[in-house]
Amino acid sequence: MMSPEAKQRIQIALALALVVAGIRAGYILYQRHEDYLAAQKVEQAKKAGYTNADYYVTPKKLYPYDLKSAKMLTEQPVWVKEGYRYTYYRYVPVVKSVDFAHEAGLLGPIERLQITDVMAVAAPGGRKQVVATFDKEEHSFAVPIGFESDGQYKIYSDEMFYVEDPHELYKHWPAEVWQAVAQHEVKPGMNELQADFAVGMGVPDAGASSNEKTVRYPNGGKALVVIYRGGKAEEIKAGG
Repeated sequence: MMSPEAKQRIQIALALALVVAGIRAGYILYQRHEDYLAAQKVEQAKKAGYTNADYYVTPKKLYPYDLKSAKMLTEQPVWVKEGYRYTYYRYVPVVKSVDFAHEAGLLGPIERLQITDVMAVAAPGGRKQVVATFDKEEHSFAVPIGFESDGQYKIYSDEMFYVEDPHELYKHWPAEVWQAVAQHEVKPGMNELQADFAVGMGVPDAGASSNEKTVRYPNGGKALVVIYRGGKAEEIKAGG
C-alpha cells in the first residue's frame, strides 16, 4: 500500500509536469502568434504598396523561454542587431564565472558571434543573469541576454541578435551600401537601418517628424550626427 508521503510526492511531480506542459504550450502559442503578426506585417506592406524591400524582410526568431530553448543560439552564428548597446564581460570557463565588476567592451555593429553556451550565473543585485558566452581574440566573454527570478526566465536575445546572416536578409541593398557598412561609415542616401548596421544604435532628437529626423550615434566613441530627410541620410557630421 502506498504511503501518504509517496502519494504526496507523486501529486507534486504531476503538478510540476502540468506547469511545465502549460509553459511549453504557452510558448508554442506565442511563437505562432508572433509568426502570424510577422506575416500580417508583410501583407499590410504589400497592400500599402511599399516599394522599400526592407518592409518585406522578416528575420527569424527563436522565442527562447528557458535555458534549454536559449541554447538554440549555439546552433548557428548570430549577428548583433544594435552595435555599441550591449556590454560584455570577461568569462572564466573553468569556474563558469563572469566578472561583472569590469566591463570588457561593447558588441559592435553587425558583429558576428559564435555562441558557445547559455547559462544562468550569479550577478550583483541577487538576481541571476542569463548570459551567452563566446570567444573573441583568444579570450572568453559573456553578454547578458536575460535574467532568472523565482525560477522564471525573461530572455531577450531575439531583440539582440539576428540568427540569419543579415547580408542574406538584406541582399537587395546595393554593393556600395554594404561597402559603407563594412567600413563603418554613413553615406548620403542611406536609410536608418543601413546606418544602424554601419555605426550602431542611434538616439533620435525629440520632436522628430516623418519628413525630418536628427539621430545621434555614439559610434564607439566617434560620435556622429545624421539628419534624415524623407527617410534618407542627407547631412552627416561629427559631434555628440
